[in-house]
Amino acid sequence: MRTRPAARAAQYVAVICYLVFLAFPLFWLLSSSLKSPREFASITPSILPKHPDLSNYTDALREQGLVHSMWNSLQISVASTVLVLVVSLPVAYALARFRSRLRPITNGWILVSQVFPVILIVIPLFMILRPLHLTNTIPGVVIVYMVWSMPFALWMLQGYVAAVPRELEEAASVDGASRVRTIVSIVMPLLRPGLIATAMFTFISAWNEFFFALVLLQDPQLKTLPLVLARFVGAEGQVQFGPLAAASVLATVPSLVFFAFLQRRLTSGLLSGAVKG
Repeated sequence: MRTRPAARAAQYVAVICYLVFLAFPLFWLLSSSLKSPREFASITPSILPKHPDLSNYTDALREQGLVHSMWNSLQISVASTVLVLVVSLPVAYALARFRSRLRPITNGWILVSQVFPVILIVIPLFMILRPLHLTNTIPGVVIVYMVWSMPFALWMLQGYVAAVPRELEEAASVDGASRVRTIVSIVMPLLRPGLIATAMFTFISAWNEFFFALVLLQDPQLKTLPLVLARFVGAEGQVQFGPLAAASVLATVPSLVFFAFLQRRLTSGLLSGAVKG
């Protein structure tokens, strides 16, 4: 009986250590955003700023296009997330429920597509999008992000669909419900945790993506947030640490808000799925 309190205490210590490990980079970023240039030049860096100053945030907001680039990234991330969910759900349902000879091939291709480095496909992608006049446009970037996130979304949702008992769908069909009505009324509510997890992955992936946006977007008015953050690094490698840290903190806030909003939905989805299942 004495081992239980000790084991529970060890679990709490492990969880606290893990949380500190995850939160420390964000804490260091926030602390750096409040430091003065003199503190950055100090030989002995301090964890906490000695004289907190908000001038770094002022300098970051003065950077041309920072706020506008956040709006561009938000549009692209939300649009690609919605499109991935709309397209992936019926495809994942078909892969999980219908048996065919193409299913192993499709699943194999989904896995193989994740192996290709981005550098190998960006040039063919550019050559495909240019005749369609989709380069240097937000819709073109949205399509690229959707295609890039689709394999992982299909793999995730396929597992969630397979976990839904077939008996629920059979009972709905006996009651006269069509296939579409069964998916909308029975399957989708139980897939809420999977849909939310997929939405989180797609949004964060699009929000942080740099390479595709660098190649496809040339107009300064269309630049995404990661491209603007790269401007804080000079041509000779001189980094504006304070403004860069402040801009990075501002760039983190929307993703944290999005994650916090969906986390509540994820918890409620897990509980409702447990009750309905």
